[in-house]
Amino acid sequence: MNQHRPEVADVFRQHGQEFLARWGHTLNWQQIKALRDIGACQTWKLGAHVRQCDACAQLVAAFNSCRNRHCPRCQSTARDKWLERSSEELLPVAYSHVVFTLPKPLAPVALQNPKLVYGLLFRAVSETLLTMAADPKRLGASIGFLAVLHTWNQQLMPHPHLHCLVPAGGISPDRSRWVASRPNYFLNVDALGAMFRGKFLAYLRQAFARGKLRLGGLLKPLAVPVAFDHFTLGLKALKWVVYAKPPFAGPAHAVKYLARYTHRVAIANGRILSFSDGRVTFRWRDSTHGNKQKVMTLDAVEFIRRFLLHVLPCGFVKIRHYGFLANGVRGTRLALCRSLLPPRMSMVHNPTPERQRAVNRICPVCGNGRMIVVGLIAATQLVALRIVEEVDTS
Repeated sequence: MNQHRPEVADVFRQHGQEFLARWGHTLNWQQIKALRDIGACQTWKLGAHVRQCDACAQLVAAFNSCRNRHCPRCQSTARDKWLERSSEELLPVAYSHVVFTLPKPLAPVALQNPKLVYGLLFRAVSETLLTMAADPKRLGASIGFLAVLHTWNQQLMPHPHLHCLVPAGGISPDRSRWVASRPNYFLNVDALGAMFRGKFLAYLRQAFARGKLRLGGLLKPLAVPVAFDHFTLGLKALKWVVYAKPPFAGPAHAVKYLARYTHRVAIANGRILSFSDGRVTFRWRDSTHGNKQKVMTLDAVEFIRRFLLHVLPCGFVKIRHYGFLANGVRGTRLALCRSLLPPRMSMVHNPTPERQRAVNRICPVCGNGRMIVVGLIAATQLVALRIVEEVDTS
């Protein structure tokens, strides 16, 4: 039997009550829900379901998943289903990966105003990319891109940034041709950073003037207009970091980037090395020292606190599409893009056989039929039957 590898859920289950006793008064309901959902995921507390193969009649029982979008377990399947749909929208062109990061002094403001600040981040980034690309002195084209919000760094500390996956080119103003970016170059990152900074700070000042910013605790002094002006002037003096990789070839590589960023949570279970005696040890990548792999150990309560900092507001959309990939025009604009591009084979996403079976619920016994849910078992029934630890968790 394989030894159980430690997971985020183990930490939540064993130290959740201790965490709530110390930090519960600071949590919002979404964070409390994430704590409870992840701790209960694929345990008897959420009940179970029975699936039956429609070909060989094989029965398989499994505990229910929590389906919380912050759960490391649940996001793997959600990612694969999303990728299967999104792969059809990839164009046979080079893609560029552009990252926009908010400066460190804004992280506490974002924690107190997540919906507002993260919304402004999406707005400033999208307007910056669309405006800069449309400039005739630069690319001179209408582009499309996908943006994904991440709010953490490798040590689970606040670090709001957007990952943008951009086809390296766009539609000409008269819609008669595809305008490709230069090889190994998309847009100037210094110019992107300057425009991004200007747009974000302008929107942040507007929010403050309208009384929409919550500034409490250590940020309370910033509630005074003079102090807030001084704060934003300090931010304006900083260089805002925009990072862009040279465009990489084709949609096959784009799929790898999509898989890497779209459904990531603050920390994957695979990064946790050990969990014992109330301490969690995990791997992290030190980007300031050549991406060197290092190890960090945190008290379990502190580990939970850092993880829950990255629970997003209810209903907040963390994956957004812009330009010719915007939801309202995507179908017609993609068709136009393909008509303008030279005819060549587009490489699409081909999941591994294991992932394909998981996404499509293929029978693990006969390998042909689909597993259909034929029954549900409530948590109270599992307790009554005394099989809470005997239902298959695979």
